[in-house]
Amino acid sequence: MDEKLLNKLKEITEEEYALLNGDESVKQELYTASKEFVIDSKKLLEKGQYIQFRPHTRFAHFPNHRHNYVEMLYMCSGSTTHIINDNTTLVLNEGDILFMNQNVYHEILPAGEDDIAVNFIILPAFFDKPLAMIEENNILRDFLISTISEGSSANTYLHFQAKNILPINNLIENMIWTILNKTPHINSTIQTTMGLLFMNLSHYADTLKKDDPNQYDQNIVFSVLQYIETHYKNGSLEEIASDLGLPTYAISRTLKKHTGSNFKELLQTRKLQQAVYYLKQTNLSIDDIMENIGYN
Repeated sequence: MDEKLLNKLKEITEEEYALLNGDESVKQELYTASKEFVIDSKKLLEKGQYIQFRPHTRFAHFPNHRHNYVEMLYMCSGSTTHIINDNTTLVLNEGDILFMNQNVYHEILPAGEDDIAVNFIILPAFFDKPLAMIEENNILRDFLISTISEGSSANTYLHFQAKNILPINNLIENMIWTILNKTPHINSTIQTTMGLLFMNLSHYADTLKKDDPNQYDQNIVFSVLQYIETHYKNGSLEEIASDLGLPTYAISRTLKKHTGSNFKELLQTRKLQQAVYYLKQTNLSIDDIMENIGYN
């Protein structure tokens, strides 16, 4: 990250000064007016805003809470430890991204001075334009989107390790810089950048945290969806099941639980998506298109 930008994010906030000078805990009233600790976007966003960021509060345990918005957390430097849904411990290191929807219960252990994380507060309406700009939808992007959407319950968070992926790092840094400097046309700039971020995350889906046993189902789903992306012409459930070392019924059950569709339905959806692309963007005949997507 740019050194000047990182130094700006490292500045001690008023809340952190209070914690360093005797306050023993995070003041819940700064984040919500309700008894249950549900962080309210109205406390963090100005009227009319759809997105904002704030550096994560260091020097204190951040108690268990939920959000009434989508949160994207980006680790700029150092590390932070998170407890998700009371039973999953995640350690975020530099370059890691954590998406959480409104159903997540989230707790954060104390962070030190050099542990710099940025929390993006995002209202669901913000995603309208980023999603509209993704013309060539695929099932992997659909899964990413459904995971962070309001009302999703099967998947509540996604953890990506993107430290060495320059396009993703640059896009997030661009969003931070744009919001911080209140540049002209800020809304359209940020929405376009978020759309590009989604595209890149779908291309680099293998950066999803793989060694977390609590993300076992998500890892299976992502592996199968990536397989379908590149093998939609001749792919089979038996082949991917063999690659993953799992029985076909286990994969089908997991796909149905997390996507609402079985392997055959997902494969057909991807074939038809590709057919739509060929029809719009090429002069191929119907017969050639059918052959290219695996129908005879």
